[in-house]
Amino acid sequence: MRPEAPAVYRRSLLERLGLRELLTQPSRMVLRHLGHRPVKSALSVLGIALSVGILMTGRFQPDTVNFMMHLRYDLAQREDLSVTFVEPTSRRALYDLVSLHGVRYGEVFRRAPVVLRFGQHSHRTMIDGRERGGHLQRLIDADTGRPVELPSQGIVLTGYLADMLGLSPGDMVTVDLLEQQRTVQVPFAGRVSQTVGTSAYMDIRALNRLLREGNAISGAYLSIDPRYANEIYSKLEEMPRVAGTVVRAQEIRNFRNTMEETMLFYTYVATVLAGVIAFGVVYNSARITLTERSRDLASLRVLGFTRGEISYILLGELAIVTLVAMPLGLYLGRGLCWFIASSLQSDLYRVPLILEPDTYAFAAGIVLIAAALSALAVRRRLDRLDLIAVLKTRE
Repeated sequence: MRPEAPAVYRRSLLERLGLRELLTQPSRMVLRHLGHRPVKSALSVLGIALSVGILMTGRFQPDTVNFMMHLRYDLAQREDLSVTFVEPTSRRALYDLVSLHGVRYGEVFRRAPVVLRFGQHSHRTMIDGRERGGHLQRLIDADTGRPVELPSQGIVLTGYLADMLGLSPGDMVTVDLLEQQRTVQVPFAGRVSQTVGTSAYMDIRALNRLLREGNAISGAYLSIDPRYANEIYSKLEEMPRVAGTVVRAQEIRNFRNTMEETMLFYTYVATVLAGVIAFGVVYNSARITLTERSRDLASLRVLGFTRGEISYILLGELAIVTLVAMPLGLYLGRGLCWFIASSLQSDLYRVPLILEPDTYAFAAGIVLIAAALSALAVRRRLDRLDLIAVLKTRE
């Protein structure tokens, strides 16, 4: 039958540091109550921080895709049209293409299917032979964003493929030329970081010498005048040696449409989910605090505290919890994004960790809005607090 002992409150950290005089009486109440139940406060901080992290995982994927598209279509692939021949042909075919009305410039390429082997590792891919110093197709390093000049001798591999084969600079790579059923040894000349594919690159002249075929090409990259695009397409369809064409603008459009259908939906779901979590954590914490402290707050009202002052005491705790959770949530969100990016490494693509400032701002803004809505909902309940009912003592 003994009544519950009064709660024991101790001075907060700021007070122990000598800043007591800078704190108002309601502020000291807020800090002391947060320190009274540290586990509850820590769990509230963790819940809000996780909601920030979930929001960041939804936003980081469009950032990553935009970065990958910038590397691929703005820096590396700058041609308007690529033409592939039915079979390797003479370099003179480039002049036939460049002579078409509306074609401004052209560069050739040679592709050869191969199997690369080193030790017990092997991988089937294509050697992409390019002209050194090309303007339409450039080999861009994803880590630096700068063009990589192909050496006159040797083979350059993507970093992922080089690690897969276990290659180090100076090693000799065994190359099975599938077109000629012949095996040769090629020095490993270096690596380039790329986000898509597991390709091998050589200077086109070095590849031609390796294949013993003179100046053969597999196709060409063209820069064209858009006004004559339809005329150029029609003439290419009439050429018997042309196997196919790829229009860069259409390729970009298809890629964006695919990404919008998948990633935008995921972003929407992640945003709604994280917003609900943030609102639920903050509102639940506020409702529990209001239920636990309704008698104390009503007593303060009776003693002369205004509604604004008791609202400051209650909502000040929520504000501190939310502000403390924000930097932790941004840190956790970056860790979650890094984990997702690391788990998506494959032969097809490697996802870099790209987080733009607006991603951080978006995640923080949504959680702050959810916290503000929670505070408004609790404030309405606080304004309707029945002083007589909460001050009644059960017999």
